[in-house]
Amino acid sequence: MAVSSTGDAMESGVDPRFGRCSTFVVIDTESGEYKAVNNSSVGSAHGAGIGAAQTVAQLGVEAVITGHVGPNAHMALSRADIKIYTTEGGTVREALKGLKEGTLTSVTAPTVGGHFGQGGRGGRGQGRRRPG
Repeated sequence: MAVSSTGDAMESGVDPRFGRCSTFVVIDTESGEYKAVNNSSVGSAHGAGIGAAQTVAQLGVEAVITGHVGPNAHMALSRADIKIYTTEGGTVREALKGLKEGTLTSVTAPTVGGHFGQGGRGGRGQGRRRPG
């Protein structure tokens, strides 16, 4: 399993952005052993979700846990037969616990539109400024 993470440890936060997370924490759910893998797609101008999906597919994971997944990442993960689960916040350790307890949301469609989490591109906080 791979978790989109803000850091390289089990106590790191789950990053809500799959394609633009800094790190994937890859966990063997049987043994509990884990390793951190840098997301080389984090700074990509285009295709971050697809690149991130290819990274986790090459690692041989069967599932990912993230906050949100966009359309391109969802398509690439689905084609690789990787299950997708979402969670709202928490740590990597808490996400693993949620997976084992069956409390995470399994998704079968993208949860956000394209370019989610890419600063300056029609995402959150892009409203008009008021003179002040």
